[in-house]
Amino acid sequence: MKQHGRVICGSFLLGLASLAILSGCALLPHPTHATAKRAFIAYWPPPENSVGLRLAVKDNIDMKGVVTTAGSELFAKTHRPAEKDAPCLAIARQRNVLIVGKANLSEFAVAPSGFNEYFGTPASPLSGWRRLIPGGSSCGSAVAVARGLADVAFGTDTAGSVRVPAACCGVVGLKTTHGLISIKGVHPIEPAHLDTVGPLGKDIARTVQGMDLLQSGFAGRYEAAKAAKPSAAGLRIGRLTLKGTDPDIDQAVDLALAQAGFQVVPLDEKFREKWDQAKEDGNAIAAAGVWLSDQKYRYALGVSARSKSAILAGRISYLFNYRQAVARQGAWQNTLREVFKNVDFIALPTMQSPPPPLPINLQVGLLEALVLDRQNTVAVNFAGNPALAVPIPLLHGKVPVTSLQLIGPRLSEAALLNAGRLVESAVKKK
Repeated sequence: MKQHGRVICGSFLLGLASLAILSGCALLPHPTHATAKRAFIAYWPPPENSVGLRLAVKDNIDMKGVVTTAGSELFAKTHRPAEKDAPCLAIARQRNVLIVGKANLSEFAVAPSGFNEYFGTPASPLSGWRRLIPGGSSCGSAVAVARGLADVAFGTDTAGSVRVPAACCGVVGLKTTHGLISIKGVHPIEPAHLDTVGPLGKDIARTVQGMDLLQSGFAGRYEAAKAAKPSAAGLRIGRLTLKGTDPDIDQAVDLALAQAGFQVVPLDEKFREKWDQAKEDGNAIAAAGVWLSDQKYRYALGVSARSKSAILAGRISYLFNYRQAVARQGAWQNTLREVFKNVDFIALPTMQSPPPPLPINLQVGLLEALVLDRQNTVAVNFAGNPALAVPIPLLHGKVPVTSLQLIGPRLSEAALLNAGRLVESAVKKK
């Protein structure tokens, strides 16, 4: 009975936090800040006939001489330019990579839809007659690479903020192992347990290039992974199916895995129950992190009402859920270690449904709750493992693609991207 009550309480508080995240009134984008289809907060178009890699950097990552807005009007108007680069930019600077802009994001990186009242919200390139959400919080990073405005982009991922926009925009996104890439100089949400920096690219090859800008020598590790596993023969994929998933998306995932030639191993109900608990715990820690990192802005002028609501909801999560969730982290990490003794990777949809349309009324708060519930990402952050979102064809639906998520053991980024390469190659042939 005590366990049952805890689950109900946790679900109620999480629902309260979710509904509060976008309860503000300002729905129209600020008209003077739209640059390059709102993918960027600051955009520096490359010179004509320029060559070399073009990099977009999410605007919660410090860049020397540029104000880090974190998607906030308050920061844009009151903060001074950063005095130095975040360490994650070091390799890009050493190689003189052309940085084309600071990419848009949800304010303080807290909204999974990618919605931004002040700088405007970029629409997903998958949009038809209705503008679809770009996913968040790394919305600008995903839109920039999807629209060809950058070759690679850096995003941050606390609960899915690289993989969800990758899924919503039809690109590749890599969530890195927690602690692998320095998050110093990045506006935090929950650095102790969840925050990571990772690359996005239009395809696997570009994403490898992005990862090579984040970790020295990564390209060589990727080539070694390709040489070790040039085909899917012998690779075991633990297939996780979740209740409530759009059947067309599950079908697309199963078809992609079959086309690639993996050995698919269904994961059982017991693991699914542990996954669901990890999702609840990860969301509780992420919500509490908003309070821990941003509580000083809860009454500040220039901060949106929805962000203030998220901060206050995070306080509730911190008081009632945070410590209990953190206490269960070790057990969840051990569960994944045991699973990876029997399979090489875990596969499931990145999102359980296609990206919804951007709202045109006061249902924005419900949208955030919906996206938070439909994303299959935060349990990976709770474990600290790497995960890859790869676009795959969606045979039936309102959008042409959905997203397959592959999860690997800690520090398996090169092998994950190689597995993604096998999927990408297989679905392109069909």
